[in-house]
Amino acid sequence: SMIRKKTISYIRRTRQHQWRCADVTFHSANQGLCEQWIQVINEQLSLLTNRPKSLLVYINPYGGKRRGRRIYEQKVAPLFRRACILADVIVTERANHARDHLKTEANLDKYDGVVCVGGDGMFSEILHGLVTRTQTDNRVDQNQPDAELVPCSLHIGIIPAGSTDCICFATVGTNDPVTSTLHIIVGDSQPMDVCSVHHNDVFLRYSVSLLGYGFYGDVLTDSERKRWLGPARYDLSGVKTFLSHNYYEGSISFLPAENNKGDPRDKLQCRSGCRICQHKPSSKDTQWEMSEEKEKSDKGTGTPNVSDLSHRKAYLSFLCLFIRLLVHFETISRLLRCVKMSISKGCRLREKKKKNKEDETIPHGLSFPLKSHTQIIRGDLHSAVPGARFRKQV
Repeated sequence: SMIRKKTISYIRRTRQHQWRCADVTFHSANQGLCEQWIQVINEQLSLLTNRPKSLLVYINPYGGKRRGRRIYEQKVAPLFRRACILADVIVTERANHARDHLKTEANLDKYDGVVCVGGDGMFSEILHGLVTRTQTDNRVDQNQPDAELVPCSLHIGIIPAGSTDCICFATVGTNDPVTSTLHIIVGDSQPMDVCSVHHNDVFLRYSVSLLGYGFYGDVLTDSERKRWLGPARYDLSGVKTFLSHNYYEGSISFLPAENNKGDPRDKLQCRSGCRICQHKPSSKDTQWEMSEEKEKSDKGTGTPNVSDLSHRKAYLSFLCLFIRLLVHFETISRLLRCVKMSISKGCRLREKKKKNKEDETIPHGLSFPLKSHTQIIRGDLHSAVPGARFRKQV
């Protein structure tokens, strides 16, 4: 009898929140039994309605180290094909290309989700395009600060291929393209709040992770001029902006949250699988906590000096930035020295060749042009140097 083989792919969890695709093969001599296996498995998969079947993919070929297209073709696309997911791919050609396409041209009814291959900037483009398109379709005025935004029906998948990839790390726990692809395939989702920024009743932009004013804005503005440095541009721009000592003014108004029963120090697990939550306090940690509490009780206060802590944290942050900047400067200086040495060496070689062409010497210290030297080699001495006397060498 002929042995039938059927291979099933599944997801295997590894360390540090990373997922990998693995295979298991079943052997059977009964063809009917194999067909029954396939039918049951497909029926179970069809019940998972959150799994996407058609995706719209935007690739930023210039983000990070310019590896977005290669990451998608080598790591993402093969997994999509194995999961029978159809993908329409658009490679962006300019800034805000994906945002403008989503706002006006994209036919979103035929897709189950939108995937961006890039960094945080690419995700911001997808976010603004998709949210703006949703509000426009539902006739929501985005310039009204009190307007309630309509949630998007499509999910956004992130394939990390940028410089920082903060959004991907915050939602998945790692910046690994394969892990993010597998999360998209199985239909995992993480709800995120979206806030809008307005100025004088005029909509400016949306945000889901970070709103920066003053120092942070100056760092990003300066770093955009140094994109050729890659991720190192943030360190250089951060130190440069820090040393400029700019002064920023502003006022913040906020409403305190109500019914806030949780506390960051209540030691409740925020999410399963987190390395911090999985960490079990050792005897040293317990002794350190006890000694800290005793020290606080001796001092008669349980509140640390916020000013000292902030100054110490700022000093350590500046020290780390300064050390990383020195490393980058050392690398750049070495590169410049190599270029300078290559240029000087090439100049010396050109000068030497030029000098050899101008002055060709023969024995006894007599110098002749190249044509005369050729005539002497042929034996025409008098025609080469008129009036010159030569002694015959034996």
